[in-house]
Parts: sequence; structure tokens; C-alpha cells
Amino acid sequence: MPMSAMPKSGMPSGALAMLILRVLRSGPTHGYAIAQRIHLLSSEVLEVEEGSLYPALQKLLLKGWTHSEWGISETGRKVRFYRLTLAGERQLEAELAEYGRMNEAIQAVLRTA
Repeated sequence: MPMSAMPKSGMPSGALAMLILRVLRSGPTHGYAIAQRIHLLSSEVLEVEEGSLYPALQKLLLKGWTHSEWGISETGRKVRFYRLTLAGERQLEAELAEYGRMNEAIQAVLRTA
């Protein structure tokens, strides 16, 4: 399939979990705020849809990388606040290291090919 005919895939596989964990490193927050923070920090390039965000958050909970508690948002709504666990911190470090390694390899090919 020619490159121009390939469907756009959005974020690379696994990137959403890494981004969520990184946002949570700054402190507990709720789902909508996580999506907004990713959008703003990416200079409005990345958009996280609810259909991707909440299943990803559920997977992070099941893996023990996050913990959640119900609370009240700044707008007065009942929301689920997520926070990074120690296991999540270790996972984030591993994912950042792997991302850095892969990024360097891709950059090497782009510079020298």
C-alpha cells in the first residue's frame, strides 16, 4: 500500500498509556483534565478521544499502575481522580527509556539514510 494511501493512525501504539502516566506524575487528576493537559502540552497537536482515554485508564487501573478515588471536580461534578502508583512510576520510567532508545534509532536512520 503506498504511504499516501495508508490510513492515519493517530498516536503510535502504547503512546497514550505513556502520556497518561506522565501527566499523572504531576499529581492526581480526572480523565477530562488528563485529556486537556495532553492536548495543551502537545501544542494542541494530540487529541485524546473519550473512546480511547477511558479504556486506557481502566487498563492502567487493572495493571496497578494507577489508583483512583471519587471526588468533586473544580466545576462541582463528581469525577474519578487518578493517581500514579509506585508500580506506575516504574512503568513510566521503563517506557520513557524505551521511547528514547527507539527515537534515537529512528533519528539515526533519518540522518544517515
